[in-house]
Amino acid sequence: MWCGPRNISTAMMRSFGARADCHVVDEPFYAAYLARTGIDHPMRAETLAAQPSDPEAVIAALFAPLPAAKTLHYQKHMTHHMLDGFDLSWTSRARNAFLIRAPEAVLASYAKKYEAVDLDMIGLPRQAEIFDMCAQRLGAAPPVLETPDVLADPRAALTKLCEALGVEFDPAMLTWRPGIHATDGVWAPAWYDAVAASTGFAAPSREAADDDLPDRLKRIADRARPFYERLRAHKL
Repeated sequence: MWCGPRNISTAMMRSFGARADCHVVDEPFYAAYLARTGIDHPMRAETLAAQPSDPEAVIAALFAPLPAAKTLHYQKHMTHHMLDGFDLSWTSRARNAFLIRAPEAVLASYAKKYEAVDLDMIGLPRQAEIFDMCAQRLGAAPPVLETPDVLADPRAALTKLCEALGVEFDPAMLTWRPGIHATDGVWAPAWYDAVAASTGFAAPSREAADDDLPDRLKRIADRARPFYERLRAHKL
């Protein structure tokens, strides 16, 4: 699942993690991204200590044998972690899906956690590139889900996604236990407060719009919107 930040990506990981047949992995390229960029995110040192920072080692781990009784591997990937020079050929060995949210809503949420946000950090340009790469290989658009649609009717949205991926829908995906999970990245205390308090998808609420943003974030949203609209045209 190719996601941007602040985009119910962790709730989606919770949903698949609630399946008895599914093993989940949380942002496996995060340490590699931090090591390559030098960016000072919250819990940087802990993340670098917890994950391999060599992209090739990350890729190898993604295709290691699954734990016993697990037949499905859900990988939560942040598109902005996939820096230029990181190999993406491995994506042909996986089924790829895309989770999107309007850039205004993403920016409003992200800025509350990390003020120095920019266009690349919200992942939409890279998400569009990876989408185009997958679509060209498949000869058709890979599945796209939009955050408000999932929140409005989780069962319907997840059923559509499972059908598109050739996976049987499991009602267990609609609820999960609260708290930090063992499969969460070490950075969870800095970023996952809302999902840690949840037991299912939140009720939909008003999404932030352009008028809600300061001018600096409006300019980023304006640049991000064409990438978002390209993917949104193919949503399930």
